[in-house]
Amino acid sequence: MPAAVAAVFRLYLLRHAKAAWALPGQKDFDRTLDDTGFADAEIVAGMAADGGMRPDLVLCSTALRCRQTADAFRRAMTEDLDIRYVDELYAGGASVYRNVIGSQDSGLSALMVVGHNPVIEEILREILSEEAAIEAAPAGYPPGALAVIDFDMRPSADMLPPGTLTAWLDPDSHGR
Repeated sequence: MPAAVAAVFRLYLLRHAKAAWALPGQKDFDRTLDDTGFADAEIVAGMAADGGMRPDLVLCSTALRCRQTADAFRRAMTEDLDIRYVDELYAGGASVYRNVIGSQDSGLSALMVVGHNPVIEEILREILSEEAAIEAAPAGYPPGALAVIDFDMRPSADMLPPGTLTAWLDPDSHGR
């Protein structure tokens, strides 16, 4: 029996957890996670850590709700988790996300991107078939959900190759 081929690259796509509505005069950028969002981020981070899912690098939108979501992963995995904040992930479109994913050092084997919808869902649909994306997230990409995608070839700055969804962690499937 032939041995399974290891993935060349693993991408963790994480949509920030549920955020509170902006308060009067508050900028969207400064919205925080609400109580459900904090709990969901901890749940998904714990599930990922328990499953041995640990990225080499986390690239995170600078929006407060994304930073708070990424912090749950730092607490669940290790304090030395390498998290870098990328301004362009806050308002950037799919081309920005593609570029950020594809322009990483070739020695990197596992990358997590913490960002926003609708772009996170758009990237998921681009990497997977439309059918596979709908099967994973029939009602859309929920807040706090994590897609784990393996690639047989490395993404590049101008192209995300097809990938295989190897895990889907959704806080709503955890049962509170």
